[in-house]
Amino acid sequence: MKFVCSKSNLVSGLQIVSKAVPSKTTMSILECILVDATEGIIKFIANDMELGIQTVVEGNIVERGYIALDAKIFVDIVRKLPDNDVTIESDSTNKVTISCERAKFNLIGRKGDDFTYLPSIEKIDGVTVSQYTLRNVIQQTIFSIAENDANKMMAGELFEVDGENLKLVSLDGHRISIRKVKLNGSYPYKKVIVPGKTLGEISKILGDSIEKMVNIYFTDKHVLFEFDKTTVVSRLIEGEYFSIDQMLSSDYETKISINRKEFLDCIDRATLLVKEGDKKPVIISVTDGKIELKINSAIGSMDEEIEIDKQGKDLMIGFNPKFLIDALRVIDDELVDIYMVNPKAPCFIRDKESTYIYLVLPVNFTTVD
Repeated sequence: MKFVCSKSNLVSGLQIVSKAVPSKTTMSILECILVDATEGIIKFIANDMELGIQTVVEGNIVERGYIALDAKIFVDIVRKLPDNDVTIESDSTNKVTISCERAKFNLIGRKGDDFTYLPSIEKIDGVTVSQYTLRNVIQQTIFSIAENDANKMMAGELFEVDGENLKLVSLDGHRISIRKVKLNGSYPYKKVIVPGKTLGEISKILGDSIEKMVNIYFTDKHVLFEFDKTTVVSRLIEGEYFSIDQMLSSDYETKISINRKEFLDCIDRATLLVKEGDKKPVIISVTDGKIELKINSAIGSMDEEIEIDKQGKDLMIGFNPKFLIDALRVIDDELVDIYMVNPKAPCFIRDKESTYIYLVLPVNFTTVD
């Protein structure tokens, strides 16, 4: 195998596929990136058996072939080469030469036959959405995925396609994030659970173009994302997702409308007095025309008032400030509506059309005068 490719194209391709290289594995071949130039195009492939990524890199193929290279070494070498064309070639003994200008590296590769290609996915009833939209809805929900794998369902996001609507749902036992978007067309009903790791990596690869599209295909066990010259295949999380409709009550005793940025900045300031890992709640007192935020910690205390429009009863309620910050940061509206029932019931941040719903459970607190 021999081909010539610009360093920038190599770096771009390696950055994409290296996201599917496992950090720890008992199968050393999975620590490799497959370089495949057998079909007249240059493909890079990485596969950890749960998530697989393939991308096409532009270059000039001199001799067709394929070889597997240790991902870390390959990436590190290419990053530090001069900004010029790079020649990569391998011989029948799996010796690999990477050269650029006066720099030349000799490596021992592995047979491409040992590498596991991405599973073949039948492309039926695909859903099409812009890269911009998919990246946004992932970033607007992924923070509610559980960090540990105690419950596998909480380690993924629900993808629900219903006609012209796509809904993503994530939860971690303390909060729920829901985003709904309109699709350009009507699609058959689908409901699957996509691993959070897969969505996190995809959101880093996707661009912010409204014109460039992503095609998504589902099978019983896999999901396939196709965009630009990249293919991402992931196993799905099997099982039935949580029934969340019963949690999304529309009843409320108190509703406030508040400037999103003012509220976010105020909570952000309050967290200056909370050490990492310390679970000090922010206490919110709702009265006519204003809310008062207070926080007390070993470092000190803070209180601040913000003007609001209020409907319903006065209320004092406590929250983990991080959960409110995470939700408020990904909302674009200037004003947000927050619905509350009592100090023990969850609050809802949602717009009138329910294109976004953020449920946050309150926390217990003791008042200190």
